[in-house]
Parts: sequence; structure tokens; C-alpha cells
Amino acid sequence: MSLLVNDTIGHIAGVSNTFGVEKCQLYFLFHGETKLGNGVRGFLYFTALAYCFIGLSAITARFFRSMEHVVKHTRIVEEIDPFTNTIVVKHKKVWNYTIADITLLAFGTSFPQISLATIDAIRNIGQVYAGGLGPGTLVGSAAFDLFPIHAVCVIVPKAGELKKISDIGVWLVELFWSFWAYIWLYITLEVWTPNVITLWEALLTVLQFGLLLLHAYAQDMRWPYLSLPIARSKRPEEWVPVETAPCRNGNTAYDEYQKLPYTEVAESSDQFSREIPDKDNLLSIWKQQFIDALTLENPESRKLNNTSLRIAKLFWELLCAPWRILFAAFVPPYQIAHGWVSFILSLVFISGIAYIVTKLTDLISCVTGIDAYVIAFTALAAGTSWPDLMASKIAAERQITADSAIANITCSNSVNIYIGIGVPWLIDTLYNFFAYNEPLRIENAGYLSFSLLVFFATSVGCIGVLVFRRLTLGAELGGPRLWAWVTCVYFMLLWLIFVVLSSLHIYGLI
Repeated sequence: MSLLVNDTIGHIAGVSNTFGVEKCQLYFLFHGETKLGNGVRGFLYFTALAYCFIGLSAITARFFRSMEHVVKHTRIVEEIDPFTNTIVVKHKKVWNYTIADITLLAFGTSFPQISLATIDAIRNIGQVYAGGLGPGTLVGSAAFDLFPIHAVCVIVPKAGELKKISDIGVWLVELFWSFWAYIWLYITLEVWTPNVITLWEALLTVLQFGLLLLHAYAQDMRWPYLSLPIARSKRPEEWVPVETAPCRNGNTAYDEYQKLPYTEVAESSDQFSREIPDKDNLLSIWKQQFIDALTLENPESRKLNNTSLRIAKLFWELLCAPWRILFAAFVPPYQIAHGWVSFILSLVFISGIAYIVTKLTDLISCVTGIDAYVIAFTALAAGTSWPDLMASKIAAERQITADSAIANITCSNSVNIYIGIGVPWLIDTLYNFFAYNEPLRIENAGYLSFSLLVFFATSVGCIGVLVFRRLTLGAELGGPRLWAWVTCVYFMLLWLIFVVLSSLHIYGLI
């Protein structure tokens, strides 16, 4: 996430930490920005940052739709009926749901951190010290994933609606590997080889992602000796329920396949028709994307009696319109190639917007004098974790169970360490090992131990409440509106405790 934090510290060296005393010489687009006052620039950069969050919300919704189509993909399997000795044709899912949650969902929403850190590692090849995604910043991201995202997901279900984890065993496995990732981070930086990363440490970091996949799959399939003996409650056949109502407008909605002039791949347990849209139909679907992007009011908004609320919704749709038009033009319909083209291009846009977010947060740090690490713990962590938040929110809204919404949180934290840090470390340590026979050194690892201690302490409070809700309400998400909001506020309070204590430690106040 903080791809440019180290660069920012170097750039703002010599710039006063007192707001408005000296001009920040960095700029976003034009050198003329430096002629504006720091207060004006700070306001403009914060506004641009907020607008990037809106863009991330829009593209993440499209990313999630395309991922649904990827997961729905089936393959034809021929089996011999043992009783009739005849060939029976069946359609089986290509993706295991647990593996889809870890790879497509968690890996996909963590792609901004992974891509930015990898690019920075390539740029840093040959340097003695590692640049890019600092371990301390990723702890801030972990805290954002664990607390604010849980806070949002718990209030997403309708009043009284309960959504629970159907496979507690898989969740416990994912939770273990998530916590172990940060314990491993502490061991490598503070205990094993302090402030130094060796080639073997980097390689072991990456390989542990494979162990996470293997262990989670073993638990899902209930392999002997490798899985916990915990029964799984019945889960739905489909990864997401079949929609029966249009999403945006009342005419030819973009998501209503049966109203379009072609039949999509129907991949429910009892209906399998396979037909790829022809060129004319594909153009009509793509055209519908633009119609939806330009539609500012849907039938539900027109029915609102509250004029102020209707104007607010119209203003929100107007803000989103430029992003939607951009994505409608360059991200094709997810009906193509089982959603893979839309999935990949959505990731490209997510990474691009996340890169802009990192630039803006660096500029905010420069013009305000706020320590770059404090920015990283808050705005930068939120910016690059925004796809995680939106994906978990959408999963909590659309799926019958809470498995994917919560799995995305725990697995994203694992992916951030095993891949987001592991791959850049591996790139740099490989080069240093063969070129200089030297390890990779890490700067500013001193903040890590304290932040990790605070993170672990507050995490216990978060997980404890989830377990308490399961034992009392029977589900982790939703429930009575009052208790859902109480849980939400409690999770946000834990996040504030983490941010405040970590920031005070950075400034040397505790």
C-alpha cells in the first residue's frame, strides 16, 4: 500500500512539519500546484482521494459480478451409472468455493497492494534496502480489514436477518493462517534475523500461501488427519443466489439475462444451457452498459417521497457517472469468456486507481506535515483496502451465508503478507544473493513490534465478539438492528484504538 512512503520521507526531508510554514515541492499533475497554499492543496488532494474511493466502489462492484460468473463456470463430466451401466452426463463446478474465496476474491481485492509492491521491487533491484510496501503499513491494512470491514458487514443484512458462517472449520483454518502471517512477519524482522531478510526467509514467506490453500482445501474436503473434525452446516448450491429482479432500471436491465436476445450459461444444479452471444447480441449488451451508466434515476428512486433523499441519491449517481462511463467503455460485459476478461480488466483498473491513491496520500503527507506512517495507517490503508471493503460488503448483501464476506477479510490479510510482501522480497533477495551474496535490509522496522502487539490485542476483542454473536444470536452478521449497530460501533472503536496508539508511538509520545 505505501509504495512511495520511503520516497516520500526522502522528498519531504527538510520540509517543515508545521502546516503551512513551507511549501511542499511535490505535485500531482502540474508544477503550478506548488504555487497554491498548503491548505488549499490539502483540501484538493483530500477531495481527489475521496473521489478515487468512489471509483474503487464502482469498479469493485463490476469486479465482483465478473468473479461470480467465473465461479459459476461448469465442466461436463461423464460417469457410468453402476446400476444401469449407462453413461450419465453431469455438470460439475470448476471452482471449489473455498479456493475461490482465497484466490479470486481475497487475491483479487489485494491485487493493488501486490502489483504496486512487485513493481516497486523491480525498480529497487540492486538496492541494499528494501523499498515499497513496508511491513508496518501492512499491519495498518490488516487492522482496517479486520475492524472497519467487519463493522460494515455486520450491519449490511436487513433488520432481523441473520447470516452465519456455514463452515466454521474452514474459517478457523483461514483465521489461523491470517494470524500466523503476522507472527511470521514479527519473527523474520525482529527475532530470526533482525532488520534483515534472507533469500530463504523470502522463499518460505511465499510458499506459505500454498500451504494456506492446501490446508483450507483439505478442511473443505474433510481430508483425514489434515482437517478439524467440525461438522459443516448445509450451504447453498450456488455461490450467489439467482436474482429475480433488475438491479438498475425497469426496462432491459444489464443483469437480467433472460430479457436479452441470447441465453447465458445457466449453471444452476438442474439447468445447463450453453450458448455464447453472437456479435450483434454482444454489441447490444455492451450498449446496455452505457445506458445503465448514464441512467441517473431508477424506478425505485422516482418512488421516493422524500425530496431531500431523492436529490441526495441523484447527486450520488451524478458523481458516479464518469467512473461508470469509463468502465462501461473499457471493461467488456462479464458474459464474455465466463467473466474472465471483465475480471482481469477490473483488476487493472483497481490497481491503477490504487496507485493514484498512493500518490495522493504522499502529497497529503507532504502538504500537511502529518507523518507518512500515520497517513499509511489511516488514509493509505483505507484507500488500497477499499476493494476489500466493497467486496465483503457486496458478498454480505448478495450471498446467503457469511462465509465469503468474512473469508475475504481473513484471507486478504494472509495474501498481503505471503504474496504482497513475499514476492517483492523474493525478487530483491534473489538478485542480491546472486549479484552481491548479500541479504536484503529493512529500514524503519522499529515501529512494527509495538503495532503488532496492539493489533493482536485488539484482534482478540474482535474475534471474541464474533464468537459471542454466534453463540447468542446464532450468526456473525446481521440480527436485531440495535445489536448490529452496537457491534459496528465496537469494531470501529477497536480500529480507533489501534490507530491512536500506533500514531502516538510513532511520534514518541508512548
